[in-house]
Amino acid sequence: MYYFTDDCLIGVGIIDKEHRELFRIINEICELLEKDYIADKYDQICELLEQLKHYAEEHFKHEEEYMEEIQHPELELQRKQHLMFCDKINEADAIVANREQQEFLNDLLKYLVTWLYRHIIGSDLMIGKLQPMKEGKRAEAPTFTQEFETGIALVDEEHKELFRIIGEVHRVILDEFIPDKYDEIVHLLEELKNYTKFHFADEEKYMESIGYEGLTAQKRAHDAFVARLEEIDLEQVDEHQQETLEELMQFLTNWLVNHILHSDKLIGK
Repeated sequence: MYYFTDDCLIGVGIIDKEHRELFRIINEICELLEKDYIADKYDQICELLEQLKHYAEEHFKHEEEYMEEIQHPELELQRKQHLMFCDKINEADAIVANREQQEFLNDLLKYLVTWLYRHIIGSDLMIGKLQPMKEGKRAEAPTFTQEFETGIALVDEEHKELFRIIGEVHRVILDEFIPDKYDEIVHLLEELKNYTKFHFADEEKYMESIGYEGLTAQKRAHDAFVARLEEIDLEQVDEHQQETLEELMQFLTNWLVNHILHSDKLIGK
């Protein structure tokens, strides 16, 4: 079973409710996969695919309408991701008759779980927690305060380093004496990817050592964050340097604050 955890809450009621429903559909697929006593699952698979297609289309419509209403800067990126998802499900609908059913269900489940966690945590989280930037105003760099302490010395020290890197992103945003910021951006992205992988490995090792029950959800959140950084198009970065930096600043601030307060602090408890 796959659980809709606090890590997946974006703070917009209708969207959170619809995300929960998508998790429910995924769990129906999981349950069908485990029913070994059913010899032919073709009709159930087709029914679940239809349910998934129609519900996803309706959800994406609501999500995009909300983003348009608040003039969210990542609307076009979200539309592309939604379209790719719908295309993938439509392809699945077309090939189900020619695949071994258990293998098909297993592949579908893996795709849906990976996509949904990455999409919610890597993209949707920005919708509810980030307010659209007011004209002439830039995001401020977060400061590591007592509020963010987990009570785990190693984790807290590494979180401080992540806050420092975000501070560097903010510094580059404000530096008007750097005419071409591409090299700085690429350097910061690499530093972020390398350090987050290092930090997540340490954090996951600690969770394993204490038998933490939320480890699986944490790993998915960590994978989604790294995937979000790795998906950044460097060609687009070069063409829209300041915009990229400001959007990166918003994403990093929002994700880190939300993840520490709603997930990492639970480890210490």
